[in-house]
Amino acid sequence: MKKLQLENRSYKELLIAFKDWLEILGYSGSAKESYPNCLKEFLYNMEQKGCLKLDAITVTTIKDYYGYLKERPNQRTDGALSKAALNQHQQALRKFNEYLKKHNGKPMPVHLRAEAKKEEGWQTVLTQEEIKELFEAAEHSYVMRHVCLRDKAMLVALYSCGLRVNEAVHLDRRDILFDRELVFVRKGKNYKERFVPINYRNLKILEDYLYDARLEFYKANESEAFFIGQQGKRLGRQSFGNRLGILVKLTGNSELQEKKLHRILCAIALPHIFWSRARRWKAYNNF
Repeated sequence: MKKLQLENRSYKELLIAFKDWLEILGYSGSAKESYPNCLKEFLYNMEQKGCLKLDAITVTTIKDYYGYLKERPNQRTDGALSKAALNQHQQALRKFNEYLKKHNGKPMPVHLRAEAKKEEGWQTVLTQEEIKELFEAAEHSYVMRHVCLRDKAMLVALYSCGLRVNEAVHLDRRDILFDRELVFVRKGKNYKERFVPINYRNLKILEDYLYDARLEFYKANESEAFFIGQQGKRLGRQSFGNRLGILVKLTGNSELQEKKLHRILCAIALPHIFWSRARRWKAYNNF
């Protein structure tokens, strides 16, 4: 759908402004590409129907468009669009509505029910024993001690704090609030911020890494990133996966090694995702 060409001048300007807005807010590269592409297809469809103003778009108009999406062929594979792709189109329209609201525009009547995703991956939830094995593996995961301490800190962020990988990647030094026993997540899902409580034992692991091990990395003081790579830059998502893969191998646990790595990255946080909402709210209020 990248090849679609809009003719309506106002739609063109809105699409450009929407792209710029996503860029200013620091959205990921995939979001900055997928959201505008989805919006372009929507606006192109409106053009073809003679609907040249956002004010003319109704609930029925959007439902008809969504019906078209469900039936149109997938451009990359055989068959129709997946449920994930349909949800992405929905999210793009809602994100565009958010843009309109922020700029004093009238939002479109987007009343679509999210497509139910197939429940999967629950069999890959890690047991307490497997988590323990990962922490033990981190004690001797590399010849240099500061890398081992970073591995332990990564496990704390993913398991003990229940952060998503992307959230852990974007942690900065100032996000670890030692005096409050909180971790500030500034780039959470849908770019929402939140505070996550952390106990003293795990906070001590983060402290050992931050004030002892982290300083051993090249040009560590020149970066605000909490997790630093060997080149002195923020540790990326792929590096997180690589280090975790090494820890999994070091456990010697054949069952753990058979589990897919991306499932482990999700499963490692599951036991702590369902923390009490009251506890989180209390931690936020105390801050």
